[in-house]
Amino acid sequence: MRKKILIADDEDSIRELVRVTLEEEGYEIHEALDGVEALAKVEAVVPDLVILDILMPGKVGYIVCREIKSSEETKHIHVLCLSSRSNVGAIETMKMFGADDFLAKPFEPRSLREKVKQALRRA
Repeated sequence: MRKKILIADDEDSIRELVRVTLEEEGYEIHEALDGVEALAKVEAVVPDLVILDILMPGKVGYIVCREIKSSEETKHIHVLCLSSRSNVGAIETMKMFGADDFLAKPFEPRSLREKVKQALRRA
């Protein structure tokens, strides 16, 4: 069975880059445009991994991550945060809200593939 990945980002170009990169690896891809849609898709799809932008409309990524990690049904889902904010404070805040890993924007497709493989091995 193919691993399911939810990409939650309000930037079309980022979602497309992530989708194309990961479809080439054989993953089943689902997408959300904002935090509210991301939480709905997490419940509907129950992905193995959520790739989550931090600054999104609706609900910001920190809150989405906290809600994923605080639910018995979804706390096992690995969350990889994407953000252009890559300072130590931002990374620590993401971890405080339950993020499992972090990838700074802009990123190379190779780096994304490596992070996803690591995440799914741990999931």
